[in-house]
Amino acid sequence: MLAKAYSATPRGVGALIVTVEVDRIRAHLPSVTVVGLPDTAVREARERVFAAIRHLGRRSEPACIVINLAPADERKEGAALDLPMAVALLAAAGDVPAAALADRLLVGELSLEGRLQPIRGVLPIVLAARARGFAEVVVPAANQREATVVQGIVVVAAASLGEVVRYLRDGTPVPDRSLQLETRSDPAPSRLDLAHVVGQEQARRALEVSAAGGHHLLLMGPPGSGKSMLAQRLPGILPPLGDDEALEVTCVYSVSARVPRPGGLLRQRPFRAPHHTISAAALVGGGSSPQPGEVSLAHHGVLFLDELTEFRREVLEVLRQPMEDRVVTVARVHASVTFPSSFQLVAAANPCPCGFLGDPRRDCTCTPPAVQRYRSRLSGPLLDRLDLQVQVPAVPWQELSAQRRGETSAAVAARVARARSMQAERQRGSGPCRNADLGPEQLASYARPDPDGCRLLDHAVRTLGLSARAYHRVLRVARTIADLASEEQVRAAHVAEAVAYRVLDRQEGAALAWHGAARVRG
Repeated sequence: MLAKAYSATPRGVGALIVTVEVDRIRAHLPSVTVVGLPDTAVREARERVFAAIRHLGRRSEPACIVINLAPADERKEGAALDLPMAVALLAAAGDVPAAALADRLLVGELSLEGRLQPIRGVLPIVLAARARGFAEVVVPAANQREATVVQGIVVVAAASLGEVVRYLRDGTPVPDRSLQLETRSDPAPSRLDLAHVVGQEQARRALEVSAAGGHHLLLMGPPGSGKSMLAQRLPGILPPLGDDEALEVTCVYSVSARVPRPGGLLRQRPFRAPHHTISAAALVGGGSSPQPGEVSLAHHGVLFLDELTEFRREVLEVLRQPMEDRVVTVARVHASVTFPSSFQLVAAANPCPCGFLGDPRRDCTCTPPAVQRYRSRLSGPLLDRLDLQVQVPAVPWQELSAQRRGETSAAVAARVARARSMQAERQRGSGPCRNADLGPEQLASYARPDPDGCRLLDHAVRTLGLSARAYHRVLRVARTIADLASEEQVRAAHVAEAVAYRVLDRQEGAALAWHGAARVRG
């Protein structure tokens, strides 16, 4: 007898709809064959499925069984196909009516005793089921909160194979466990407030500009100057996630096998801070079964790279494409998957190997060639992509001991929100809303400076040797500075401030200039 059930497996941040076909023929020599490009986890499902069926008290006659997973040319991964395979086997044996499987999609991993275990990727699976017109989706009870985020489709959350069989065969309602689920909400609002940062007015201003326009930021300064403190406070001044953004972020975390599964819609912007020993695959995504990397886990949030020059150069270079395209494509033999990567990069670095170049309190012990080698760890194309490059000097002890509080994150966040609103209003229906994403044509329309600003920008390009990419980034930053001032026209003052944030673009090299000045003072 032939039976058919429907399921899905995660594919990137989406899902592949799978048709599970079971053909059962009585035979003296029983056999089970799974075809359709199953991976190891799917092939091993045979043992889990038959053990779970035995625990239902079902004893079947010897048979030759073929399980086909369609489409046959797409690789199937993970344990989400356990439940549909078990139900299709029971339907082929006549224990479950075949009509009950026609408009339902089933996913879930089975234990040997028939308990349904949680799986990853439930949110994109339910979204795909709704898009394909399924009326109902059956998921493990532990995935209920995540699955019910999606509206417009019925979600049935079962704890065991027995509950699913009784529901499909007899219509026995599955117990409602929504009140029994562990209450899990987003973490409390961060207590990392900008008011705790003493001094550093230029760096605070650069952080505000970065938040308002979505610009990448590099903080350079000696150890203990507050670079990490500033970076950690960026999420607190960013606007909250919108509904579509929250859904995208939750999908990324849902399919990731390296982070805890979400218990519902994630509402806080991610903040990822990988160690400098990270590999390129872990940073941008990869593996034999492609998983999202840190750049995707930071989607619509912040990726903080502390000690930037300690990262291997080949690791940093893989950031260039995600920073431009806002997506990462991982190609493998059987499939190519795409992960979103619209993140804000905040990087922190010391100005030289010893860390004290330009520090008035301590002498730098590095030679000019050592500083040059240190700086060469960061390629020109990567530095071009960092819109804001800011010096973070050491804070004098007099300011630290004064115990003065700076402006709060709430006050800065209000200005950032107003600037983002101006961008959304200006670009309504014409593409991206963040100034950092403006293309050349949009820059010509929205960010053309006044005559004084054009002359200043022309002078900066000639004297600093700005590349075409850096030129466009200066315009984007100037547009954001004008938005923070609630001005539609980009003026010379806005251009001057934007150019001032390109400290590493000086032709002589900022590091060597600082070193020479320190030698002269000595």
